[in-house]
Amino acid sequence: MPEWHCVRKCPEAWKTQILKEMKIVFLDAATMGGDISFAPLEALGELVCYDTSTPQEALERVGDCEVLIINKVRVTSGLIDAAPALKLICEAATGVNNIDIDYAASKGIPVRNVAGYSTDSVVQTTFMHILALTGRWAYFDDSVKSGRYSGSGIFTDVTVPYRELSGKKMGIIGMGNIGRRVARVAEAFGMEVSYFSTSGTSHCRDYPSVSLGQLMSGSDIVSIHAPYNEKTAGLIGRDELSLMKSSAIIVNMGRGGIVDEQALAEAVDSGMIAGAALDVFSSEPLPEDSPLMKVSCKERLSLSPHIAWASVEARERLVAMIADNISKGW
Repeated sequence: MPEWHCVRKCPEAWKTQILKEMKIVFLDAATMGGDISFAPLEALGELVCYDTSTPQEALERVGDCEVLIINKVRVTSGLIDAAPALKLICEAATGVNNIDIDYAASKGIPVRNVAGYSTDSVVQTTFMHILALTGRWAYFDDSVKSGRYSGSGIFTDVTVPYRELSGKKMGIIGMGNIGRRVARVAEAFGMEVSYFSTSGTSHCRDYPSVSLGQLMSGSDIVSIHAPYNEKTAGLIGRDELSLMKSSAIIVNMGRGGIVDEQALAEAVDSGMIAGAALDVFSSEPLPEDSPLMKVSCKERLSLSPHIAWASVEARERLVAMIADNISKGW
């Protein structure tokens, strides 16, 4: 018998409100963190949570599953076939590229994802990185903590200059909900915003739509908020990075495969661009031999471990939205 992280059943009071006590299996619940309540899911049936699941473990754990919840686990045709009672697949994220959608449809099994739960969290993380890089925060923080400031003899440290965002140009790649929110915050800082539509449809009329070349060459900050698909895979490579100002930075909060990481590492180290910030990577977790881990000018690189989506509030909204998807039935 496989061991599981937790087994929870809905309170007796709820059992009269559902037609049947469903078996709900979450194959990689550890991705949600240990501080978030699963009460909205517990209220809908028997909830079985596994911290993580290998492909083989997943096959062994879905035999009597009626509702399957996954975040990054791959849902293949084989996994679907291993769950003869399966009625619904819930993606604990927005992207569903880890699910064989066509095969699920052929079996009459709907797939439901969630969207919009992490917008505020991603926007906040975007500017956390931007402000850290443009404000040279790592240097100034270390200046005080290392004792350099205490022993300097003057009240300030202006040896490393930083610049204001006001008056600078923000170029956004992908003007969806998150891109539009980033644009509004950029405007609040006094920045001039333009965008490149990865879909080819310039649906946002609030800001000028420009070509990718124009955006890369004209922006002081390039911020990526696009999905990963056939149009965005490898979108930013050496040629595109070479168009950027040497004083510009690029931020990727979309998907890792959008940016050529080798080319980016070289651009940062050579001074082709002033810096880069990433929360997403082509392989996650980031391999130790990644070119990004070998960058010499580390002060020009701001990295976070794919946490832009994961504020406490965002994860609470995510659980509630998954529960809503389940309660809608199939």
